Amino acid sequence: MAERTIAPPAVEAAPAPAPPPPVWRAEGGLLLEVVALVGLAVTQPLLDVLGRSPDFFLFHRATPGQVVALLALVAVVPTAVLAGLGALTRLAGGRVRLVTHRVLVALLLAVLAVQVGREVTGLRGVPLLLAAGAAGVAGAAAHRRWRVPGRMLRAAAVGPPVFVALFVLVSPASAVVLPRADGTGAGVATGPGGHPPVVLLVLDELPLHSLLGPDGRIDATRFPHFAELAAGSTWYRNATGVSGWTPYALPAMLTGRYPARPDAPHYSRYPENLFTALGGLYDIHAQESITRLCPPSRCDQPVGPEQGLGVLVRSSADLLRQLVAPAESRVDPEAGYREPTAAEAGLDAAEPPPTDPKFRWDNLDDHQPARFTRFLADLRPAARPTLHFLHLLMPHPPWTYLPSGSRYEAPDDLPDDGAGWADLGRQRHLAQLGYTDRLIGETLRTLRATGLYDQALLVVTADHGVSFTTGSQGRGMDAIRAAPDEVAWVPTFVKEPGQRAGRVDDRNWEHVDLLPTVADLARVRLPWRVDGRSARQEARGRGDKRFYDRPGQPLTLPGGVPAPPVPAAPHPLVGTTVGDPPTGGTVQVANLDAFRAVDPAAGRLPALVWGTVPDRVPDGTLLAVSVNGRVGAVVPVVPPDPAGRRFAALLTDDALFRAGPNRLDVYQVAPDGTLRRLTPVG
Repeated sequence: MAERTIAPPAVEAAPAPAPPPPVWRAEGGLLLEVVALVGLAVTQPLLDVLGRSPDFFLFHRATPGQVVALLALVAVVPTAVLAGLGALTRLAGGRVRLVTHRVLVALLLAVLAVQVGREVTGLRGVPLLLAAGAAGVAGAAAHRRWRVPGRMLRAAAVGPPVFVALFVLVSPASAVVLPRADGTGAGVATGPGGHPPVVLLVLDELPLHSLLGPDGRIDATRFPHFAELAAGSTWYRNATGVSGWTPYALPAMLTGRYPARPDAPHYSRYPENLFTALGGLYDIHAQESITRLCPPSRCDQPVGPEQGLGVLVRSSADLLRQLVAPAESRVDPEAGYREPTAAEAGLDAAEPPPTDPKFRWDNLDDHQPARFTRFLADLRPAARPTLHFLHLLMPHPPWTYLPSGSRYEAPDDLPDDGAGWADLGRQRHLAQLGYTDRLIGETLRTLRATGLYDQALLVVTADHGVSFTTGSQGRGMDAIRAAPDEVAWVPTFVKEPGQRAGRVDDRNWEHVDLLPTVADLARVRLPWRVDGRSARQEARGRGDKRFYDRPGQPLTLPGGVPAPPVPAAPHPLVGTTVGDPPTGGTVQVANLDAFRAVDPAAGRLPALVWGTVPDRVPDGTLLAVSVNGRVGAVVPVVPPDPAGRRFAALLTDDALFRAGPNRLDVYQVAPDGTLRRLTPVG
């Protein structure tokens, strides 16, 4: 019998492994993930702040092209840098490339987690960094383990173009990128007689409280020129601003209308304003700061701060650092606005300096902001009626001036709220207000010297105040609730043409009354409806106030003249000469080197002293700071701020300093008043 051969069963060949995707496709997917994460962690938060802050671009006089260039940099450069660095690692192999990408994912998720954690938790500092780092690692692990996170990120890569489109088309800052036509609404002359010159000076962030003495009058000892102004004008003592935010407050003042929408303070959004109303009848010399309400057809505004794309990029980088920092931070672009001095702006002296023994007027142009220098130079009689307008960022921070006009350095991140720090902020504010008082004096002197004083309608006021109440410092809702008299009430002085005697009017003035009052006194009829009323009309019947933290959402504040502040008595050690008490311990002074070579004639002094003390020194301990043997300030030790500082002292008396080396001493003050000298170390 023949053998039968049984063939082995057929074995199906195993499918060949799928070929890896092309390198370009893999890199494209990783690029989309980086685009999405950078968009969420960097582009969106930065454009959100800038989009709600058109004053940022107006202050820096940014052109539409510069804003578009900044948008491109914000949306493209961070992504290009991170994606490019990641792609380069592919040269070391595919595994290294994936590891690098997951590290980037973890880092960007951690940056995003810091921002989210700061909003929804009470964590700050190192604890928040640790929590954000853990969230970043967990997110990167999920990205490695599952496909869904990667797919979601790739879909989210549409985010940055959307964020840019919202900025350009919808945000309040869109007016800067896509301005509309020039403003309209010229006023018409009313009644017989000519139009007087109008001088309108708007100060910034100045509460009426700061000017008052304990008797409720202007403190003539501390602020003699504001007192001089009050003595020759009508002081509307119950005057309030309309908002704590300049982009809403100033348009309300110059249009006579309450804030209705979060529009940019730009002529294309507010075509009916003071400048367009007077522009057909008046020549206009306007120096705006963080608004652009005067259209180019009415006036040119040549003096501005440092400008250009580089400034926008540096300022945006500073904002981004605040956004991603694990510390408490109120991101406010306006907080860092500083007007350049005349010397920095390259302006020549407006006129020969007057002789005034109380101030180094020979250095005046090195100290006063450039817009003020140009404002003074324009205060001259003219054939046609003229509107002289200046919005001066004084005494607005950054606080860098002493009452004499000397400038001092201070850390940008020095707190202005909390135990000890709010009091320091008030002292620095009052010091800068003392310098502002000198500028008011120079304005009055110039008006009298040129013969404009008697002829002119002169208005001096401020857009809003600010709270220095501990725990509620600033201009937001907490400050409005805790200290409305500091935030809403502002100094308002109106000197009519020919007025010589001062008087006080306690009517319920709101800053929407400013434009109708100016128009009435200038004999100009406004061709549009306003919410305010002229001071020549009967006072409004209601006594309460309308105040807007947000446009279209009025808050009601009780009216009435605010009570004068309770003056803080200086410590009895201030101004005294200290002997040679026993030495014990050290104190770290951050700017100790500045005392080794002081040149008072240069207009800069190391007037702010800051540092820390050993942990064993309890909070609340008083420190006396002296220069050349005389005590200039007594301040408390406070809990360390994020930078570790536990004290800071402002030395407002220039006479403490001398040319050359200066001796700085710090003393610990015991409860019984005895002193122990602490050795300063750098």
